Amino acid sequence: MPILRTLRDGLTPTGLIVAASFFGAALTPSMMPREPIVQATLAAVAATFGYEVTLLARSVWRYLELPEPKGRLWTLWLLAACGISLAIMVYSLSKAASWQNATREAVGLPPLESAAPFFIVTVGVLIALCLWLVFRVAGALRRAVAVVLDKMLPRRVGVVLSIVLVGWFLWALVDGALVRNAFRMADTSFLAADLLLEPDIEKPADPEKTGSTLSLVKWEEMGRWGRHYVATAPTAAEISEFWPDNAVDPIRVYVGRRSGDTAEERAQLALQELIRVGGFDRSVLVVVVPPGTGWMDPGAHDTIDFMLGGDVATVAVQYSYLTSFLALLAHPDYGVDQARALFNAVYAHWTQLPKDSRPELYVHGLSQGAFNSQATLPLFDMLGDPIQGAFWAGSPFFSRYWSEVRDRRKADSPAWRPNYGNGSLVRVMDQYGGLEGNYAPWGPIRAVFLNYGSDPIVNFTFDTGFRPPAWMASPRAPDVSEKLSWFPVVTMLQIALDSMFALDVPRYGHYYIAPDYIDGWAAVVDPDGWSPERAEALKKIFERRDPAI
Repeated sequence: MPILRTLRDGLTPTGLIVAASFFGAALTPSMMPREPIVQATLAAVAATFGYEVTLLARSVWRYLELPEPKGRLWTLWLLAACGISLAIMVYSLSKAASWQNATREAVGLPPLESAAPFFIVTVGVLIALCLWLVFRVAGALRRAVAVVLDKMLPRRVGVVLSIVLVGWFLWALVDGALVRNAFRMADTSFLAADLLLEPDIEKPADPEKTGSTLSLVKWEEMGRWGRHYVATAPTAAEISEFWPDNAVDPIRVYVGRRSGDTAEERAQLALQELIRVGGFDRSVLVVVVPPGTGWMDPGAHDTIDFMLGGDVATVAVQYSYLTSFLALLAHPDYGVDQARALFNAVYAHWTQLPKDSRPELYVHGLSQGAFNSQATLPLFDMLGDPIQGAFWAGSPFFSRYWSEVRDRRKADSPAWRPNYGNGSLVRVMDQYGGLEGNYAPWGPIRAVFLNYGSDPIVNFTFDTGFRPPAWMASPRAPDVSEKLSWFPVVTMLQIALDSMFALDVPRYGHYYIAPDYIDGWAAVVDPDGWSPERAEALKKIFERRDPAI
């Protein structure tokens, strides 16, 4: 029967062993802890990948007309493969709890008594079988198309064309029926959340605040995170705990995605509002590029407000209300265009001001905001009148300047905290330090990267699929388990999946916290009278303010 023949053609003993090996490898330690359902899904995807690659290799073997087991020999080989695969699965599942606990220990979480091996194997095998059937159906469809094409074209041409046609059909089906509808639903959902006016966030009564009655920016158009950012700024009274003399309210300007039709319009609106509220009269001005939804990390911005006694102005423009990942997939150019337009507008005005009375100018970005900021900072164009510095946190692995620093680091420095040049321009820190060392004195521009060693968004690279990444070399970051091992393809899948759960554990992964921003900001802005004692005092304040730390 055609169906049985299709199923038998899709069965390979070697593939079973490879699939079981990939399944087990997916359970080994990674960067971030994972729930059993996530473990099962990853293991199933890895196993399916390994199995299908083995089938592809078998097809090449057959194309070369090389010998392969048949009849009774094939049956014996199948039984042996089942036994070997079962042994691999049993061993891997028995080690699943200790492997998961190795990851949890590295990020400061208590150990698990069990990693739910029965749940993992049951769900994982079911998902793998479903994926296996999908590939078999796709293969049967490909063969059916090839039969039709055989009547019109040479056989080998028909085979190639059938692969192209079926591949195009499946991609169109997934892209049209699933991806586009998913984006449409996400877009509608996030827009609704962005439009929501939270009852606990009050419109500013002070006319000097952005979003007030006299503001150039309408409160309703600022977006939920913009309203939250402006309304929850620390007050002079709060800042006086750390800065008892002459503390002032910090200036925060935020323009929502719906405040203008183009990136240039929103940037000009932000500039005019910044001028209106006196942002250029402060000692420090920070141009911020937020991540996807427009969220502004209070850990990054409240800390510098306290550090400078409120004598700081911050300006930001929202470019999307989707999450960073969805925004990057749906419209990757939006963030870059908005970051460029905002910086150019602010920088052009700033350069026209007298140098002895204008504020020091800095740029900042977190996550995708760091990527967009680095992609648009015109370093060479502003060397004649440079800004004072940049502070980027959680820079994605493909970020312009972070990849340069990582890939061209000094040979004796680790990839997770690289030393670049003589340290007079760029330094890299994590939650354990990194700013002090055998560096030359800071130059006129200071750039600091804050990256956690266990952040998969920072450390992921595609070449992890075929060679061990540099961050796995010794010595490893303190928050990366020594038991984490490299496996072809599987480790790449592990780190990619870790990126989806990188915000689960404060001070690890992609979850950056306020105390770790403090040393970075101090290195960049170099406040008067700063000392280790002042740094510790400010960190204690934010440890009390943030119960998640």
